[in-house]
Amino acid sequence: MEIIYSSRKLADKLSRLRSQGLIGFVPTMGALHQGHISLVEHAASENDTVVVSIFVNPTQFNDKKDLERYPRNLKADINMLENTGCHIVFAPSAEEVYPEPDTRIFDFGRMDKVMEGLFRPGHFNGVAQVVSRLFDLVRPDRAYFGLKDFQQLSIIRKMVQQLQLSVEIVPCPIVREPSGLAMSSRNELLTKDERENAALIYKMISHAVDWKCERSVDELEQSIAAGINQNPFLETEYVEIVDEDTLEKVTDWQHPGRKVLCVAVWCGKVRLIDNFLIG
Repeated sequence: MEIIYSSRKLADKLSRLRSQGLIGFVPTMGALHQGHISLVEHAASENDTVVVSIFVNPTQFNDKKDLERYPRNLKADINMLENTGCHIVFAPSAEEVYPEPDTRIFDFGRMDKVMEGLFRPGHFNGVAQVVSRLFDLVRPDRAYFGLKDFQQLSIIRKMVQQLQLSVEIVPCPIVREPSGLAMSSRNELLTKDERENAALIYKMISHAVDWKCERSVDELEQSIAAGINQNPFLETEYVEIVDEDTLEKVTDWQHPGRKVLCVAVWCGKVRLIDNFLIG
């Protein structure tokens, strides 16, 4: 496994490897956990070369304190990637990713203005900037993203379509802790008590499939929010059932598309997101 910090060195290395087979790419912001490792292993099973980037992207944080608080430990991340099938770790500086300020503004219609986009304005434009920039640097055949960040995955698919990029976007299942809590780098910021109580999030959203038989869409959303909010450690920011493809809010169960329940919950000072496919 090789550690590369320079975009020029990365390009030179990949130009030699590209003729030998497919390149799989896993973009991350570090603070790696088993969820990330599952993406790398998935990529390794389908490609000849696997590149993992570790870069905390400043343009997707609308809260400077959140950017400063985001966990960073490059040495631990590199150690985790040993024996996973990763061939190259790309750990660039901001100057390598953005040699010039990225002033691009993407138009995703309403997709980036609901849920996460509503509460984190500008976030998805920053995501589109960094992912498209990393795609330019790596030029992968396939890129792997976790379904925990469901809205982000939808936005990236839309961006690939708009920019007509020749990369296959591969969604990968949510990896959960034994308690059911979705694995996230932000979990490392939780205290022991907060982490234990955050497990309630998944317990509540997993009731959705059974409860939809006896509740309307609005009633189901309200029931789940109330169940989470009864825990003094937790406070919901939103609970929304949306169309899997358009992210538009679903108003009744007769909606023809597949429906996804999405939540954002504050646990102390840590903001957690999760989702559950309810058919």
